[in-house]
Amino acid sequence: MRLVLAEDHALLRDGLIRILEANDHEIVAAVEHADDLADALADPYAEAAVLDVRLPPTHSDEGLRAAVAVRADRPGFPVMVLSQYVERIYARELLASGQGGIGYLLKDRVGDVGEFVDALGRVAAGGTVLDPQVVSAVMARQAPVERLTSRERDVLGLMAEGRSNAAIAAALVVTEKAVGKHVNNIFTKLDLPVDEDMNRRVLAVLAFLRS
Repeated sequence: MRLVLAEDHALLRDGLIRILEANDHEIVAAVEHADDLADALADPYAEAAVLDVRLPPTHSDEGLRAAVAVRADRPGFPVMVLSQYVERIYARELLASGQGGIGYLLKDRVGDVGEFVDALGRVAAGGTVLDPQVVSAVMARQAPVERLTSRERDVLGLMAEGRSNAAIAAALVVTEKAVGKHVNNIFTKLDLPVDEDMNRRVLAVLAFLRS
């Protein structure tokens, strides 16, 4: 997969390049400044991006704004945000398109290289992978989806982290069959029709976070 990487810390940028290239990804551009990011994301050969939130010149929200912009220009373009910070407003805007292909992980909570690479793969395939702290921040001050039970919200929160039914079952100490029942109930309560062309797990997560 051909990637754009935006990270202003030289050591971390070099480390990410080595990790990604070791896992069969090609870095088409590795930038450290927001001024170079828009051009890099406009490259038609770029297939996805790994972006920090805060980049020069202001170190505020340049990376997330660039992510929102590229997905407006290229709907569904996969973006993995890798940051120390949760920027709630732009994170919501990034999710507001109703499409998948979004990841938002916190640097100090990524404890395994393999899990990070796997998460990037899921994002590139159109999935949604969010750190639990990001989920909590995005949901802050938002009304819950009233039709979901507490257990169904637990299941959907774990779905937002990109977990499979088996992983959710292990986390909640229930059977995978029980999780499958909760997932089907979630789809029904959120009025998500059966459609092979749509990823209902992604749509359910996005509906939950936008509610």
